[in-house]
Amino acid sequence: MKCPFCGYNESKVVDSRATEENESIRRRRECLKCSKRYTTYEQVENIPVLVIKKNMSREYFDRSKIINGVIKACEKRPVSRSQIENIADEVEKHINNQMITEVKSEYIGEIIMDNLKKIDEVAYVRFASVYRQFTDVNTFIDEIKRLISNK
Repeated sequence: MKCPFCGYNESKVVDSRATEENESIRRRRECLKCSKRYTTYEQVENIPVLVIKKNMSREYFDRSKIINGVIKACEKRPVSRSQIENIADEVEKHINNQMITEVKSEYIGEIIMDNLKKIDEVAYVRFASVYRQFTDVNTFIDEIKRLISNK
C-alpha cells in the first residue's frame, strides 16, 4: 500500500475493524517513512461458485438449498439448527479450501452425507434416499446394510 502523502511502499496497520455493513474492513495505517496516518478499506472478493448438476446444467451455489435439504432429512429427528448450520459450513469450507469455481453436486452430496452419518443415521438414510434416488426397498436395505457394516 503506497502512502498517499509521500508515496513510500511500506506501512504498518495501527487499527483494524469491520465496517458497519460488514462488507469491508477499515484499516488505519501509518507510513513507515513520514509517519502520517491514513485509512484504507479492504473488501473481500467473492468469486461465485457454480454447481454442476447431474444433468450437466450449472447454477450458482446456494447455501440455503443445503440447509433446506438437510432440514427435510432431519424432520422430527433430534438434530439442532446449529448442527444443520455446521453441515452447511462444512460444505462451504470444503469448496472454499479447494479454491474451485465449479463443483459437482455429487461432491456436495457426499460431504452432506458424511456429516449426517455422524449426527443421525435416520436423517442420513432419508437424505441418501433422495440424493441417490433410491428406486425400491432393496436399495434402502442395501444402504442400511452398508451403514451397519461400517460401524
